[in-house]
Amino acid sequence: MNKKILTTAILASIAGVAHAQSSVTLYGVIDAGVNYISNVKNSNGTTGSSHQVSYGDGVAQGSRWGLRGTEDLGGGLKAIFVLENGFNSGNGTAGQGGAMFGRQAFVGLTQSNIGSLTFGRQYSLNTDILGSQYSTGGNTVSGNWAYHFNDIDQLTSSRINNAVKFQSVNFAGFTFGALYGFSNSTSFAGAPATGTTANPIAGSSRAYSFGANYGYGPFSIGAAYFNQTYPGQTTPSTSTTISNVTQGTLRDLRSFGVGGRYIVGPATLWALWTNTLLSPIAGSSTLYNAYEAGGKYAFTPALSAGLGYTYSRTSGSQTAHWNQVNASLDYALSKRTDVYGLVSYQDASGTLTGSSTKVQAQIGDSGSNIFQPSGTGSQDQVAVRVGIRHKF
Repeated sequence: MNKKILTTAILASIAGVAHAQSSVTLYGVIDAGVNYISNVKNSNGTTGSSHQVSYGDGVAQGSRWGLRGTEDLGGGLKAIFVLENGFNSGNGTAGQGGAMFGRQAFVGLTQSNIGSLTFGRQYSLNTDILGSQYSTGGNTVSGNWAYHFNDIDQLTSSRINNAVKFQSVNFAGFTFGALYGFSNSTSFAGAPATGTTANPIAGSSRAYSFGANYGYGPFSIGAAYFNQTYPGQTTPSTSTTISNVTQGTLRDLRSFGVGGRYIVGPATLWALWTNTLLSPIAGSSTLYNAYEAGGKYAFTPALSAGLGYTYSRTSGSQTAHWNQVNASLDYALSKRTDVYGLVSYQDASGTLTGSSTKVQAQIGDSGSNIFQPSGTGSQDQVAVRVGIRHKF
């Protein structure tokens, strides 16, 4: 009897150690609310403007659920994986073009004194560094309304297929990383279809990104670079449109940015500049610059307010200007649940090159969080939202 008890105790302790060395975590976010938007293109799709009141999903953060796992391999080495699904809380459909794990899907190894090497669908360094730390969208619940047009500078939804990525650990405040996304084309990356210069080979989009960040006390600064050939060939395709400014089929998208942040007591201040070049297969390139600054103040541990301003302009084949202000108020009911209110205002100026058509306003970054342009005769938009977010 004593031997049986001893054996049972030993097996139980071994099982406990094995369990402690590996784990899988279920996590997620559900963000829902009601939106009001002024001056959106009306139902005939071409002329005039009207307002819209609607259910809105995923503004402060995109709704998602995911699985995150680690296994301790000893000596500071761990195996890691993430599978993350995006969805619309309003109708239950999958996001990211219907992909099961369209937000993230990767596996790899991490070493405690070096960094991590991962393989799969992953974020670029523009998102990891610039979008998450130095933008109004990343620092406040203005979220996806505050990111720039269709996220063409890759601040929030820059997910790269077939990617190999390295991210360093923190070396005295300094971190860095790099990513390469394979085209998986039967020809070399970026090759046009045989006999034509107009249409790339299906799947010929390759991408690479790199960046670095440094933090010292309350101050941090970071920079990142992103380049992708034939962004329209990705699945889901990379967003490349800027309001009603036409681009044509893109051969290359290149984006670079620098940001800084300073935290003093309950206040956080940030600034960001991004420079994005859109190069079509035929015609002239368009250069897009976005200059952003903002701040956030915590009145209490539960109540905070944010304010951000972005000036955007294009030059090259098209010339246009936009000014946008984002204001937010967020109240935490608990560590996992908060309610919030947002107001965003955008004003556009200029006309499209070679025509009398006015440049239009268009608030939102991409997908369900970008509204129709302001419509013929209108060059501004106001968006208002009341929402609730729960994290699990």
